Amino acid sequence: MGFHNKVIYQLYPKSFYDSDGDGVGDLRGIIDKIDYLKSLHVDMIWFNPFFVSPQYDNGYDVADYRQIDPRFGTMADFDELAKKLKAAGIDIMLDMVLNHTSTEHAWFQKALAGDKHYQAYYYIRPPKPDGSLPTNWESKFGGPAWAPFGDTGNYYLHLYERRQADLNWHNPAVRQEAAAIINFWRAKGVHGFRFDVLNVIGKADKLVDAPPSVASKTLYTDTPIVQDYLKELAANSFGQDDNRVTVGEMSSTTIANSIAYTKPDNHELSMFFQFHHLKTDYKNGEKWSKVPYDFNALRDILHTWGQGLDQGGGWQALFWNNHDQPRAINRFGDVGQYRVKSAELLAAAIHLSRGTPYIYMGEEIGMTDPDYTSMADYVDVEAKNAYAALLGKGMSEKEAFGIILAKARDNSRTPMQWDASGHAGFTTGTPWLRPTNQAAINVQAELAHGEIFKFYQQLIALRKQYPVISDGSYTPFGTEIDRLYAYIRTYGTQQLLVLNNFSDKTMTVPLPEKFQTAKVLITNEATLTPTATMTLPPYATIGLLQKA
Repeated sequence: MGFHNKVIYQLYPKSFYDSDGDGVGDLRGIIDKIDYLKSLHVDMIWFNPFFVSPQYDNGYDVADYRQIDPRFGTMADFDELAKKLKAAGIDIMLDMVLNHTSTEHAWFQKALAGDKHYQAYYYIRPPKPDGSLPTNWESKFGGPAWAPFGDTGNYYLHLYERRQADLNWHNPAVRQEAAAIINFWRAKGVHGFRFDVLNVIGKADKLVDAPPSVASKTLYTDTPIVQDYLKELAANSFGQDDNRVTVGEMSSTTIANSIAYTKPDNHELSMFFQFHHLKTDYKNGEKWSKVPYDFNALRDILHTWGQGLDQGGGWQALFWNNHDQPRAINRFGDVGQYRVKSAELLAAAIHLSRGTPYIYMGEEIGMTDPDYTSMADYVDVEAKNAYAALLGKGMSEKEAFGIILAKARDNSRTPMQWDASGHAGFTTGTPWLRPTNQAAINVQAELAHGEIFKFYQQLIALRKQYPVISDGSYTPFGTEIDRLYAYIRTYGTQQLLVLNNFSDKTMTVPLPEKFQTAKVLITNEATLTPTATMTLPPYATIGLLQKA
């Protein structure tokens, strides 16, 4: 498949590069940095939303799917960006937020004004006979999932932020609008699409209460009708492109459903995101907690999904970082003593695996979480709400802030660090979010004398060169060895053994005989060579290629 050997770069426009000094990244800023992106050799860039939005949820509350928000630039800027990226050999992936719209979207405003046609675009329901809300569902952002629909006495459904009204996909007009939006951008040369919270569009036509002690999300997540909607959407839009690359964000999904979404014969998606591996540092499933991550759980999740998808013919997006997660290097590596080796280990662990790797901006230079000192440094409403909730549970300010420091989404949204100057070379103005450690970690220094960026270049090149990486099978290896994440990829007569030491201690790994004479394809420890018993230094990674 065409996307098996691709590597995709996620770019958060607000934080990449500010061209006009207003403290917010923009499209012209991205144009200014195309040479940098080209030098990394990525194939495609996934842009977080830059559509018109009131920004109650960082652009995921879209008010106009066909216009660029003025804070990011103009449509002329986008057209120039697309043209210059194409000349650089880089394709575009846009973020499609089609489960909900902003309440400021024209559709919702027309619905509020009494237009029955547009009221049918949303889930608008009367209260129960006793006057209570239509259902007992909870919003994923906290509180009830229903808000008053104007002064009508009815309520509209919002699974997320109160000003994000869920679209009713049962309505054929909504599905036609979704395809038309995708086709608008396809006409501009875009053939990559990332679909936000895609597996919750399949809500029932008749909404009912969640039974006692049952989470309401189980009623609307991964329902069979999602597959029907996806098949129809693909047939009417992106499925008409042979070179399409699509990815669905799948909340709380399963291996079986993910195989169905991405199996080529089903004509739905290229790949999916799942997040189970990023919950291994949650205490009892609670994000706002601070505990060391569970390595065994992490390893087992990576193996279970890797092997399950291989056997079932599904395909996943491989990633550690995104705009909603703190930096993985702080979670799963050692940013103090082994920052560089940790960055390279995390990169190799997924880039040599089965799936399509994603790089989140700054990852390729080993950017870390910011060293913030107070809640005043944070912007994200989720972090502020969580801090208040933690204090409300009787936690001390110091303990609550420590949790925010470890888990806030803003940790990955700090500006790209271009140089060591005061605002990290991101802006001449005041950045919307403050960088803190650019003196030690920045693009200029990394390109001059670092090794992480070169390591990423090497991994990207290897995926294109070796089918065993892009298309090989996946078999877990060495699960009995503590803190070792390892697997074997097989393609034809070739086999690749990948060893990753997820610890700050030296580790010994007995090698199968056929790998004792293998070629070192890549390693972050120059002196490592295959032996009967491999000794892996802290945070070492190595890929050994052998004919089967």
